[in-house]
Amino acid sequence: MTTISKNSINGGEYLIKETDAANIFVPEMFTEEQQMMAQACQDFVDTEIMPKIVEIDSMQNPDLVPGILKKAGEMGLLGISVPETYGGLGMSFNTSMLIADIIGAAGSFSTTYGAQSGIGTLPILYYGTEEQKQKYLPKLATGEWAASYCLTEPDAGSDANSGKTKATLTEDGKHYLLNGQKMWITNAGFADLFIVFAKVDDDKNLSAFLVERTFGGITMNEEEKKMGIKGSSTRQVFFNDCKVPVENMLSERGNGFKIAVNILNIGRIKLGAGVLGGCRRVLKQCLQYSSERKQFGVAINSFGAIKSKLAEMAIRTYACESLCYRAGQDIEDRMAVLEDEGMDPAKAKLKGVEEFAIECAIAKVHGSEVLDFVTDQGVQIYGGMGYSAEAPMERAYRDARISRIYEGTNEINRILMVGMLLRRALKGEIDLMGPATAVGEELKSVPSFEQPDTSLLLAAEKEVLKKLKKAFLMIGGRAVESLQDKLESEQEIMMSLADIMTEIYAAESTLLRTEKLLEMKGEDAVAMHLAATRVYLYEAVQKIQAAGKEAILSFTSGDEQKVLLMGLKRFAKMDTLNPKALRRQLADALIDKGSYLFFHG
Repeated sequence: MTTISKNSINGGEYLIKETDAANIFVPEMFTEEQQMMAQACQDFVDTEIMPKIVEIDSMQNPDLVPGILKKAGEMGLLGISVPETYGGLGMSFNTSMLIADIIGAAGSFSTTYGAQSGIGTLPILYYGTEEQKQKYLPKLATGEWAASYCLTEPDAGSDANSGKTKATLTEDGKHYLLNGQKMWITNAGFADLFIVFAKVDDDKNLSAFLVERTFGGITMNEEEKKMGIKGSSTRQVFFNDCKVPVENMLSERGNGFKIAVNILNIGRIKLGAGVLGGCRRVLKQCLQYSSERKQFGVAINSFGAIKSKLAEMAIRTYACESLCYRAGQDIEDRMAVLEDEGMDPAKAKLKGVEEFAIECAIAKVHGSEVLDFVTDQGVQIYGGMGYSAEAPMERAYRDARISRIYEGTNEINRILMVGMLLRRALKGEIDLMGPATAVGEELKSVPSFEQPDTSLLLAAEKEVLKKLKKAFLMIGGRAVESLQDKLESEQEIMMSLADIMTEIYAAESTLLRTEKLLEMKGEDAVAMHLAATRVYLYEAVQKIQAAGKEAILSFTSGDEQKVLLMGLKRFAKMDTLNPKALRRQLADALIDKGSYLFFHG
């Protein structure tokens, strides 16, 4: 495990505090052991999945995907997070992020993998009794059994706790009878074990149950016909007096909703990492195609329009990498601190993730939208061939679209991240209003014409970032004061604030990573990292200007509106740079290498 200085900043505090680059993790810091595991996973994707990807998507061979899943288990890929005691590898949280990253290039199989190793396994690891762990985890970690997670219902999607599936205790008190319907259930077609959420009698909250396929009373519809991820099994599952032993309740009665929420936090940050492999693969395919495709007598990658797309794909992927692995290590460090303080390891892991739930939501939203952007640009670079099912972009484009929906839609995640920040502020866990008030006072003062020292590399960019945080505090603080408890019902304003939060975290993570690499490698070695960082920050400023203006116009008027708009202009700004020139430099380097420039190049 890579060790770094413990970061004292809590989840969400990046908005009000500065982070030292020395305290963050960058993917270039993975150990030799982690890199070897990553290479083994990459070889597995290249040999076992990519040559069969068309066959996987056809769903003609019902044994193909379960067979690949078992091979993944034999390699240890399904048990990265499972302790060795239960048949897993017991590796770190950020290692599990790394494997999710690489598997992300595997199209439909990445969904199958995530359902097995994540939501199908972790609830048992974190909430199961010792007997449940001993019974089920070795089978799931080795791929002997496949797992499925049954939460969503026809009338219970984002509002998961409204599910109608019922669990009734039998007269002898030995079993629960499950009755109800679940939908969009990944791996359902071949799962041996279902984690099922249901309400006992008239309980307000869900409970969770470990249901073996052999218990009986389980039927399902045919495979869903989907836009993308066609090679993953997705079915509706029906429970009709399914008889579940009482000892197969997972955790306590009524604790199911809490389980679902905490597991979703993990799923969100894993999804953020899980898009990266796909982004890099699409970029590599586009680099190859654009060098071979000739128009007007030259390769299309010689045109500025194509170079701009290639560079932008790399820039956004670099930012996503930076924020995901930064957050992943922050979570891992917090887990270690909690364990050192004496907390039970399973509880420490859950608490560590929960404390960075805001960053988990950011990773999900940012990552899924980066993947959508990259695949969309991929289709455009391929032109007519991009629309053909014979070329790889058509599948990549369709597969990417689900990422903005599962693990909570991006709209829900945007509202959640702002809501979580406000609740932490109300509880006194984050001092949000103090800094917001200070920014308000600064607005009333005459601007200082004293210029900070920006002679050091990246110093000017760090000053831009500080002011972007002030822009958020100005708008967010005024929205809280003005709307108070009505703010959470103003979803459009919440989503604008979330966009500002996301761009600040992404830009800061990118900047900190480049700053750290400057220390590790020197300026010459990170010239392209610097270019990517500056362009991303430049674009973040434009996005924050737009989102900030949208929010301000939505809840203010008159002089107050004028003051806030002037404040936004004052705080959300950046000295001019030449984004075209920087993108061209990046594109030329990408074309020269023929693949992604940075991590996993």
